[in-house]
Amino acid sequence: MPFRQLSSDHIVQTLERLGARTRDRFPAASFNNVVVELIDLAKRDRRRSQRLARPYLFLRAGIILAILLALAGLAYVGERVFNWAQDTGATADVFTIFEGVEAGLNIVILAAVAIFTLTRVEERLKRSLALDDLHELRSIAHVIDMHQLTKDPTALLRLGPRTTASPERAMSEFELGRYLDYCAEALSLAGKIAALYAQSSRDPVVIASVNDIETLTSNMSAKIWQKINIVRDAAPGEVETPAE
Repeated sequence: MPFRQLSSDHIVQTLERLGARTRDRFPAASFNNVVVELIDLAKRDRRRSQRLARPYLFLRAGIILAILLALAGLAYVGERVFNWAQDTGATADVFTIFEGVEAGLNIVILAAVAIFTLTRVEERLKRSLALDDLHELRSIAHVIDMHQLTKDPTALLRLGPRTTASPERAMSEFELGRYLDYCAEALSLAGKIAALYAQSSRDPVVIASVNDIETLTSNMSAKIWQKINIVRDAAPGEVETPAE
């Protein structure tokens, strides 16, 4: 099903092409370092998301063994109590029987809680690893947004004089449009890296975190495209050139 799932290899390849484009167009820009970091995260998260999709066989075997040992222990205790009652010929009234039943139920409930907790160990471990990686993707999305923050297209209109604190704006209309477009692409690809975890997991907490990152990157991209539209309106003939 090649067209029903995201391909992590294609995401990495697209990021590497984006990195080559940014280096060719802006060789001295620090944004190149951000793209390189995003490529490294994509390669690492590709391996981790694939690993999270596979069962932890050794962990599951250990959990099954622990459950079997717990059940064997309960059976052993029950058998010893039953044998003791037969050997001593102990008789019990109604209250003693109820006390014994209550104690037995408490043991069964505690054992069930312990078994349920053990069965959730794998899910919690995978969730912790996924959330750590998603947190890094959320952080790098903000870093990408910071790199486009001072790229103000209204400066192209030269509506007022510069101040001593004004950032250096040496880009042409075309270069500014390409730089903003690269930032938008990087944000979109960061969202796709996060989507690999939702594709590999059924954990509602992980899926909710992925949705938050996709919403974040989409909102940031929307702001960038507002800037791109301003650049196009300022110099439509130059910026609309379909160059990379």
